[in-house]
Amino acid sequence: MVICVTDRTRCEGDFTQRLHQIAWARPHAVLLREKDLSTEEYEELAVKCKCICDNLKVMLILHTHVEVARRAGISRIHLTLKSLEEMAGKLEDFEEVGTSVHSVDEAIVAQYMGASYLIAGHIYATDCKMGVPARGLEFLRDVCDAVQVPVFAIGGINRERIAAVRSCGASGICVMSGLMRCDDPGGVCKKLVESDASYR
Repeated sequence: MVICVTDRTRCEGDFTQRLHQIAWARPHAVLLREKDLSTEEYEELAVKCKCICDNLKVMLILHTHVEVARRAGISRIHLTLKSLEEMAGKLEDFEEVGTSVHSVDEAIVAQYMGASYLIAGHIYATDCKMGVPARGLEFLRDVCDAVQVPVFAIGGINRERIAAVRSCGASGICVMSGLMRCDDPGGVCKKLVESDASYR
């Protein structure tokens, strides 16, 4: 399964057009990250993205903005681990509640707090984490072994690395820069989806 993580500041041209091309390729989900926006700006963008994803039958996951998700009728949210802990027991109306983890201990805590999926990273060196050492495949394997919920790997992942990531027990991959910066987001996403599908 492939999750596209957005960062419109990294892409050239119209972001919603890029998102439409990505959604056309039918990834498992789109995670609307966009941490720099105000609540009002994020909500405006989320509504546009929901229209695109609904039309192409792709799941949309909102990031951080729980009340925006509720107002927009979006039942999937991604939170920081701290926010997940603070909101424990208050998210029963969401179908999916995910969080990002950077250690085995965090993964165990996240599962205990009710996370339905985890994003673990970063696995390979990536421009998004310039100067920060990658945690590597052993870390990913340890996280996957420690929990029963699906784990998605993030950080420097391309088609050539899917096999290694999947062999560690990951349920899928997350890609941000590879889809935000490329010239053919639809084509790149389609190839990622096709490559990953062989591991289902």
